[in-house]
Amino acid sequence: MSNHLQCDGFSLIEVMVAMMISGIALLGTLGAVDITSRYVQQGGLSSKALELAQGKLEAKRSIRWSSLIEDDLDYDGVADATMVDDGQGADISAGDGIYTAGYERDGITLLWTIEIDHEKSLNTSGIVVIRAVASYADRRGQRREVQVATLRANPNYVGLR
Repeated sequence: MSNHLQCDGFSLIEVMVAMMISGIALLGTLGAVDITSRYVQQGGLSSKALELAQGKLEAKRSIRWSSLIEDDLDYDGVADATMVDDGQGADISAGDGIYTAGYERDGITLLWTIEIDHEKSLNTSGIVVIRAVASYADRRGQRREVQVATLRANPNYVGLR
């Protein structure tokens, strides 16, 4: 009896078809990873916008009333910007009692406002509205925004006498 070794293998065509199928599957997987990566990046941008807006709101809630329209943008303890009510830039209308400031960082534009009673000054107002709006472009290029607001009472206000 003679032993024959049978060497059945794959033909070149079978190997090429298998490589094509594997390549198509790999491309699909890479596409899914790319889409997922964009959604994660977008979620991160949205979270960062919310954090910036909430952070500015908390900063305005925690400072002295007399310093409410001043900003320490570099966090060195010295006010280096003053909010304006001049109708220029981000401030919509001059003299309307809404003081505005803002900056842009990492693709997010942050604007914050202090709204006082129209006929009063900051020192004679009993309450102000503090608002922070963070806006950014989504993956389709559309503007999205996150807005937070609060009321703050003047601790020195005694009301009408």
